[in-house]
Amino acid sequence: MRRCLIIPFFLLAISASCQPKKAGKPDQLIADLKELSSDKYQGRKMGSAGSQMAASYISERFAEIGLKSFNNSYRHKFSNLKAQGTNVLGYIEGKKKNEVIVISAHFDHIGIIDGKIYNGADDNASGVAVLLSLAKYFAAHKPQQTLIFAAFDGEEAGFLGARYFVAHPPLSLNKVILNINMDMVSRADNGKLYAAGAYHYPNLKKYLTSTNKTISLIAGHDDPKLGKNDWTKQSDHYAFLEKGIPFIYFGVEDHSDYHSNTDDFERIDTSRFLNCAAIIQEVVLKIDAGLSLQNTFREKLISQ
Repeated sequence: MRRCLIIPFFLLAISASCQPKKAGKPDQLIADLKELSSDKYQGRKMGSAGSQMAASYISERFAEIGLKSFNNSYRHKFSNLKAQGTNVLGYIEGKKKNEVIVISAHFDHIGIIDGKIYNGADDNASGVAVLLSLAKYFAAHKPQQTLIFAAFDGEEAGFLGARYFVAHPPLSLNKVILNINMDMVSRADNGKLYAAGAYHYPNLKKYLTSTNKTISLIAGHDDPKLGKNDWTKQSDHYAFLEKGIPFIYFGVEDHSDYHSNTDDFERIDTSRFLNCAAIIQEVVLKIDAGLSLQNTFREKLISQ
């Protein structure tokens, strides 16, 4: 699958109502990206030993952060004809227990091909690193909504982990009001980070702004008239859309290292990556604060 997301983490400025005291340490964000995209995970192909190692690493990070688990485990296995996969799930209970936002990023990639390791640093170790940084922030700053942090497996094989999640949700799917998905979020080489979803749900557009002056946040890549440049069906958020759940999909446009064995940590401009992570966190904070004022947000979006 073609992925395009961006990963922001720090924070620059947001509205006064949701200005954070302090985001997490940038060195941990970079460390998570570097770790998950290293050779020892062998490209993280679903069902491989490297994939299971990655699931273990993410589980350990969830435990360090202090996320709650479903059924006493962060790891949730699923199977299909291709292989066995593992979703890694944790959550933070918000002030509003019956309104849930799923924040997601897939951790699988395409493994080893012809003896070459496809490390998938941008696709999508970057998204998982931002997922972990967001979890760390909200563990220290209680959110309004309940937040599920989902590291999905099997995205490259057809959104298998996300589709399993919506078919076998750990809580009532009726409580899920939004999916925020991140896929390829570290290579804003053109200085642009895209957020798809507002074409389908115009009420989301007011949240898709940023004070960041280094990277431009652009709402788009979600109009069916764009053909292959419409990203609506191109990552795990589509599994949620199929269930009528609104989404925001953060991503960057394709680059020369996409699905190549050259998609390595060394190709990433860490300064741009940090700025992308900052933008994403800024938007998530505004959404969490804004949605707390609406009891029927999902229905209002669908009716637009």
